[in-house]
Amino acid sequence: MFKIQILNNIATIGTDSLGPQYQLGESIASPDAILIRSANMHDVTLPDSVKAIIRAGAGVNNIPIEKCTERGIAVFNTPGANANAVKELVICGLFLASRGIAPGFSWLQSYQGADMETEVEKQKVSFKGPEIYGKTLGVIGLGAIGMLVANAADALGMKVIGFDPYISVDSAWKLSQNVKRAQQLSSLFSKADYISLHLPLLDETKYFLSKEKFNNMKTGMRILNFSRGPLVHDDDLLDAMQQNIVASYVTDFPNEKLVHQKGVICLPHLGASTPESEDNCAMMAIEQMKAFLEHGNIRNSVNFPEAHLARSGTRRLTITNRNVPKMVHQITNVLADTNINISDMLNKHRGGIAYNIIDVDSDVDPSLLKKIEAIDGVLAVRYLN
Repeated sequence: MFKIQILNNIATIGTDSLGPQYQLGESIASPDAILIRSANMHDVTLPDSVKAIIRAGAGVNNIPIEKCTERGIAVFNTPGANANAVKELVICGLFLASRGIAPGFSWLQSYQGADMETEVEKQKVSFKGPEIYGKTLGVIGLGAIGMLVANAADALGMKVIGFDPYISVDSAWKLSQNVKRAQQLSSLFSKADYISLHLPLLDETKYFLSKEKFNNMKTGMRILNFSRGPLVHDDDLLDAMQQNIVASYVTDFPNEKLVHQKGVICLPHLGASTPESEDNCAMMAIEQMKAFLEHGNIRNSVNFPEAHLARSGTRRLTITNRNVPKMVHQITNVLADTNINISDMLNKHRGGIAYNIIDVDSDVDPSLLKKIEAIDGVLAVRYLN
């Protein structure tokens, strides 16, 4: 029996697919895993029983990654599950950034005078804006969402320049051949009429767009941020707008400083707010959770390496340890000393973490597990039968 604590509502298409070996609830004691969407985990005391935290969504800023890693807790997200939903909203953002749609709608909603038709004809020039056809879009980050945005903009007749030094092979294969690659950000800034950000929020990407980069942009730039609010330095953005460097800014991450500023269009975090996206995230989260809890396999973890090994033995051990020399030697010696035969084994690492899947041909006594746990550098041991 696996016990799963659910801290946010998850689309039932996912949870309904779980079998009777799973117990789910909001207040389950000693859970094996925690399913979340937006719940803030930073101040939550995690029970010793927790082996995984699975977020039905892409961002994991609400999860204490380092603390989880130190305890051998795998953290998963669902990248790409909401990619189409966000892509569609970004394309909407392109038009909102250009055509004066939002201010025109707001003016019309507040209009109180008579003879509306005549006044509309007088005022519509105030909301004039350029077409996107033939303009240049710079896409920064070509992951699951950025790649779709680049392809969609290309299909709409835009010239597209992409920048991503770490583009995956999968995204590269799916990217339209018309998308040009920028070797340097300065080249993208000098050519783009629009910029769409598709970056994770990390220490090194916080305030990715700030004064220095704004000063290298074309005059009249239009910026779309549907990734994370702090990728853009708000004060520097507003200064750039005062200087007419930035003509408009569309973001899915509103705050008090931006929401009433002229030229800024804030949306209430609608990126993944579609029933299709919620279903996709739920199914992906559940599938990854089952693979990890039942077989120890890892896909889309943000702190553990990708690891998949088909079952070949009677029993399976998974061991998380610090990525330091002689760890595998020490672990396998413990097994050999008790005549446990290894039928198959996988060792993967990511940064300072190593993860081992070991299939064995016989039962493993709990005392042997304690010996492995006692090895200096071992963070977590699981026995799957």
